[in-house]
Amino acid sequence: MNLNNKQKQHLKGLAHLLKPVVMLGNNGLTEGVLAEIEQAIEHHELIKIKIAAEERDTKKLIADAIVRETGAVCVQIIGSILVLYRPATERKITLPR
Repeated sequence: MNLNNKQKQHLKGLAHLLKPVVMLGNNGLTEGVLAEIEQAIEHHELIKIKIAAEERDTKKLIADAIVRETGAVCVQIIGSILVLYRPATERKITLPR
């Protein structure tokens, strides 16, 4: 799924007030964390994930792995916060065209 700039801006606005629902710790990306992300994104469609890695390259690798495993779209990465979007079977968020 590809989002255009207008859709990304809309999702960024919606995500602004959200708190991170999943936080990756020192153990990194485990099966349990992926299951939690999967459950959260299925329920909310738009979620924030806090990645506790120090280096930018490590954060990028973790974010890419999460996107690949969940099939979600990376809306943005700011600092240690990753914003993901994946439409649920019953959509809650309507995207602009």
